[in-house]
Amino acid sequence: MNDLDGSGRPAPARLIGRDGDLAFVRSHLACCPAHGATLLLTGEAGIGKSALLDLLADEARREGVCVLRAGGVQFEADTSYTGLNQLLVPLFDTFDQLDPSHRDALRVAVGIGTGPPPSRLLVSTAALLLLRRTAQRTPVLLVVDDLPWLDRATTAVLGFLTRRLAGSRVTLLAAARLPFDCAEVGSFTAHRLAPLDDASACALLARTHPGMTHALRRRIATEARGNPLALRELPAALEREQHTPPPTVLPLGERLQALYSSRVAELPPTSRELLLLTALEGTGDLSVLQGALKTTALGGTDVVETLEPAERDRLVTFSHPARRVTFEHPLIGSAVVALATTADRRKAHRMLAAALVDQPERHAWHLGAAAAGPDETVADLLEQAARTRLARGDALGAVAALTRAADLSPTGAGRSRRLAKAAYIGSDAGGELSDAARLLAGARHADPGSRRSLHAAAASALLLINKEGGIDTAHRVLVCAVESGDHHYDATDEALVDTLFTLIMICWYSGDPEKWAPLFRALDRLTPAPPDPLWVCAQTFADPARTGDRALGLLDTLLDGIDGADADPTLVVRLGTCSYYPDRLASSRQASERLVEQGRAGTAPVRRYLAALLHLCLDHHQTGRWDEALRLADEGLDLCERHGYPFFSCKLQFVKALVAGARGDTATTAALAEEIVRWAAPRGAHGAQALALHVRALGALSDGNFESAYRHTCALSRPGTLPAFLPQAMAAAMDLVEAAVRTGRTAEAAAHAAALRDSAMPRLSPRLHLTVLACEALTTPTDAALVLFDRALSLVGPDDWPFETARVRLYYGERLRRRRATREAREQLALACDEFTRLRAAPWVRRAEAELRVATRATATLPGRSGGPLTAQEWEIATLAATGLTNRQIAERLLLSHRTIGTHLYQIYPKLGIGSRAALRDALAALALEGAGRQP
Repeated sequence: MNDLDGSGRPAPARLIGRDGDLAFVRSHLACCPAHGATLLLTGEAGIGKSALLDLLADEARREGVCVLRAGGVQFEADTSYTGLNQLLVPLFDTFDQLDPSHRDALRVAVGIGTGPPPSRLLVSTAALLLLRRTAQRTPVLLVVDDLPWLDRATTAVLGFLTRRLAGSRVTLLAAARLPFDCAEVGSFTAHRLAPLDDASACALLARTHPGMTHALRRRIATEARGNPLALRELPAALEREQHTPPPTVLPLGERLQALYSSRVAELPPTSRELLLLTALEGTGDLSVLQGALKTTALGGTDVVETLEPAERDRLVTFSHPARRVTFEHPLIGSAVVALATTADRRKAHRMLAAALVDQPERHAWHLGAAAAGPDETVADLLEQAARTRLARGDALGAVAALTRAADLSPTGAGRSRRLAKAAYIGSDAGGELSDAARLLAGARHADPGSRRSLHAAAASALLLINKEGGIDTAHRVLVCAVESGDHHYDATDEALVDTLFTLIMICWYSGDPEKWAPLFRALDRLTPAPPDPLWVCAQTFADPARTGDRALGLLDTLLDGIDGADADPTLVVRLGTCSYYPDRLASSRQASERLVEQGRAGTAPVRRYLAALLHLCLDHHQTGRWDEALRLADEGLDLCERHGYPFFSCKLQFVKALVAGARGDTATTAALAEEIVRWAAPRGAHGAQALALHVRALGALSDGNFESAYRHTCALSRPGTLPAFLPQAMAAAMDLVEAAVRTGRTAEAAAHAAALRDSAMPRLSPRLHLTVLACEALTTPTDAALVLFDRALSLVGPDDWPFETARVRLYYGERLRRRRATREAREQLALACDEFTRLRAAPWVRRAEAELRVATRATATLPGRSGGPLTAQEWEIATLAATGLTNRQIAERLLLSHRTIGTHLYQIYPKLGIGSRAALRDALAALALEGAGRQP
């Protein structure tokens, strides 16, 4: 077997100084032959990563393993699926073994088929199925060099694969230069290649340059710092240039690039020209390179023959079955490009553009790189490419294309518009707020005398609420752009629609009904009509208690349209927003889960990833999967912290606070509510502050502090009124009614129940209808309340909205007990207790258990000392009073008036033979010691 040094050149015997590394890699791969493994080799440029990959790939081939290879190329990092194309070249003929949808998706992705761009998830799944099918015949080893330079689409596929190799015979071995965060790609075991030690470095020099003096060898070893590539190339350069004595300073990085440049410069002109095409083309596809030559005097030249001098000098190698050419080391490609003049590079890009007319994105990109000055045609092609990338979820790729399009825009207005659009995408979808701010500044500078564009206004608003700006300012910027623009309220104007969606979000955060008026004015003026998602959002998210039911049919239709794996991420998020208040999040759950998975793989924009996480959090909370909701909320909060999205943080904190409040963790509830207020109050985000009021009210209810709960809910919604454009008031409606009832404010409770009944709430969802009927039942003193409770519970299944359902069962059981329907009461209370227990809502468990105990002994009596027996209710009241609770607090616990509690205590004292509250504890203790007085 030939040895390989850091440059990938053959060398005799073995890899010097890498025995330990090879043993580790072989052991790691050998441990997992049946269930897959991943390993990432890391290290500085030239450290020997490629050498190890080559050696291990050769070993695997000799053992009958199917080896599939790909290498990242710096200049092709923005072109989707070029790496996947390299990997799957040997398997092209087996694509037909897949089902048609996966086959076609894979063929389009790797460029051997035509059709609409497939979704990233569909392509990833197809690749996984193909590899698993191949591995049924023979083990598969994927070898990927220069992982950080792979295109983002292929990186996403690899991230998808790394989490699903278990149970397969597919192994992934990759290499990446440092610094590199392998978490961006997937779940890798990483192994760092350290520089060679002094002994190994000297041994390598002795083998490759046996005639070198010992002193010079020590000098080279010191300068190379254990880098095998430098150990090989520095002596060779010294020999070629006949340095005697050698230079005083031999810098490692730049000097090595210069060495490559000198080797390239020695090639014939035609070889250099083709080498430049190879570097700029990026994939090494010989058919593309051959096509690029057709438009030149080299049209009849064979690519392989022309690059033969470069192959002899070990600058490139050919993979003839795959019809590809690759550089022996990425630095060679960098040196080739650095050596070329600007005119040379532009010419090469024009040639490649001509060869790639059937690939619009790559064609546009090369035209953009070839342009010498402003060119509106090319700028428009790049803008179209950006639109395609954004539809695939590649927000950062779209920003890159728009930025280049802006550079080529002939007018300041065009440049400003494209930069503003890039800034909006960066802030709204990409998660790159610092870049968005820079792009926005560039847009203003490009056309300072014009009115601010719509996308610039939307980007400004998003940046304002994520930084230190206020809601009022963001709202003013948006309204000014909408009402003073030259868009003519064209409903097909993408920028206008994006801006109006942003305005909806800002209005919600404001919590100010007056701020919604400009939005609805704009909607009324849109021609021919507002886009369906925009109109639905305005109905279901702005003021759903009054208008939400109008849009339910259309919302359900739109939600049906995002079931496919290729759903537009932006549409998925917007429809998720529409779905929250009408309880339709379950319908977007699958699409949100896909988006979250893509976000974890690094293929979905951060902002879309966060929004999908939030929607899943809210969905899990409503459906009782509280632990999963907390896990996702923590994941989202970590993203918010790393990417600077505090306006998302308050909603995720809201979910955590709801769970904490219901579970009786008052300290956490208070702390999270304070965090929400700390962000929202200085910015005038009263809509966000409503979230804090809601969780504080729930926490107070759980704690039995009904007076405090009433104050918080009244601050959110005045009794008897559902405030306009404050939809969070619907979510806290039952809290207000319960708090009012338990504090003796029956008129206020009844007024609020009536307002709920007259709203659109009963028509929005079964859960909200349940809430309305339960509130009516709580405020109905007669037996008609029992009918209302029955109707409410008939609307939901056993697993639907468990917390709300359990609360209604608790209220129903309490009412049944008071009506002495003890068997029915026990049934409802037991069901409530079971559900609260499953949710670990401890305060609510205690309440249900206390009611259940009273219902269980409702017919029992306890003998007193002299005045007759104590009833079960009297025993309960006496026990609570003995703990120090006031009459009002006892009344709140038992759903009685404080005057009734006083009457009962007046009757209890003589039965126990005491004259005051202070003697209760001792009297009850003494009674409990007596057999006849023991609690049943």
